[in-house]
Amino acid sequence: MKQIQINLNPSMPALPKIADKTKINVRYALIPPYVSVHIHWDQKVGELLYELEEPILTEKEKVLLNSLETSLGEMININVLVQKTKESKIEYIDRTTRLLIEELDLKVSEQTYKKVFYYLFRDFVGLNEIEPLMKDFFIEDVECNGINTPVYIVHRIYRNMKTNITYKSIDKLSSFVEKLAQRCGKYVSYASPLLDGALPDGSRVNATYTKDIASRGPTFTIRKFTKIPWTPVQLLNMGTLSPEMLAFFWILLDYKTNILISGGTASGKTTLLNAIAFFIPPEARVVSIEDTKELNLPRENWLPSVARTALSYGKTGEVDLFSLLKNSFRQNPDYVIVGEVRGKEAFVLFQGMASGHSSISTIHADSVDTLIKRLETPPIELSPTLLNVLDCVVIMTHAIVNKQATRKLREIVEIVNVNNKGIALTNTPFVWNPKDDVFYFKKDLKVFSKISRKYGIDVIQLYKEFEVRASLLYELQRRKMFDFAQTQKIINEYHKNPTAVLAAFGVK
Repeated sequence: MKQIQINLNPSMPALPKIADKTKINVRYALIPPYVSVHIHWDQKVGELLYELEEPILTEKEKVLLNSLETSLGEMININVLVQKTKESKIEYIDRTTRLLIEELDLKVSEQTYKKVFYYLFRDFVGLNEIEPLMKDFFIEDVECNGINTPVYIVHRIYRNMKTNITYKSIDKLSSFVEKLAQRCGKYVSYASPLLDGALPDGSRVNATYTKDIASRGPTFTIRKFTKIPWTPVQLLNMGTLSPEMLAFFWILLDYKTNILISGGTASGKTTLLNAIAFFIPPEARVVSIEDTKELNLPRENWLPSVARTALSYGKTGEVDLFSLLKNSFRQNPDYVIVGEVRGKEAFVLFQGMASGHSSISTIHADSVDTLIKRLETPPIELSPTLLNVLDCVVIMTHAIVNKQATRKLREIVEIVNVNNKGIALTNTPFVWNPKDDVFYFKKDLKVFSKISRKYGIDVIQLYKEFEVRASLLYELQRRKMFDFAQTQKIINEYHKNPTAVLAAFGVK
């Protein structure tokens, strides 16, 4: 028999955006040559379905698979599996399985072996039934609401869909949640039934273990981690924001201002934060602090830190955001990025802003008024006057445009002044109008006046630079320059030699 070949990094097709869901009918490979997905409209149930197409086993092959899984479970060295790469894990499982078949003197055809081996790979190396979902570039979230109910996914193009995966046994689902916990380096039990962690690839996992706290049995939600973050130009092309908005962020980050990105759950806050981090000067030292790792910054001078939960009951071994953030200001950062502020760490962050450290963070709030109230009330309780160190607030939102779910930068609000009573005087130079799906902006940028006073730069010069950078970003979009490394190279080169970059792209 030939050595088994599994393609773990298939190329993903450019999927068509079709407004009429009843006309959607696409198929693409997830784990070639074994698994593909068929996304189509099901007339009977009246909804879009995400159907995995895996190898079909005969009854005889199912018995063989069960026998091999039981025997392999006893033979395999789990420590070896943990340490190896996925490619070497495949080789290890393949070698061990062939040895087992030989010892048991089983007669297995090559075709049967290939089908059975896929399931052995899926269940021992991968994440069982959902392993193909984890390989789908277009999937953002995987959601299981318990037993006897389909697993749902959130797709980048076609949004929420029901899959053909259903867990029918509480024991099997409980066992899988335990596996998720192990992959996250965590522990779940009846005494500690909540799981919040990150898989080795960075994907966020939230799960419940017992039926006591979720009536349908164990549940899990996985927010998939994008290894290569969206570039500013890609967000531009997706219609998330405008060239002027990006040019505004570029100048703000050049001059070390403080930005807070706000919005609801999964509104694109971290995606935007990752994208605008491209504009941080290449030589600057960046320190980031997160609960679970989501940031992926395109730079070398970056010190990423992740909070750690207690190693046992009580607080033993815990390293929280507050401690990490307090420590980060001793690491001489030019920029501090906090994945999300939600508690006492906000006080340290704003103190850092006040002492001259440029900071970017995200927070859950759907408007500036809600955000200010949240910062001023428990558990954060910031002094209203301390909010004056914040330069601008960005509001991200979910939206339906042409019957398609999307994410939009709804508005950028500049904080002009917050008085002792917590009443904010603001300026909103950038807004998205949902009626005509157009971004509007006015040339009255209060932050430019702040920068002018702080750095002694003429405001007219800042406006001119703003227009030039917006034109450059528009040109990058027009030329479809979406590559991660290429985008970073152009932006870094602009910091060193703007004249040459503008000339190369014909921008005046």
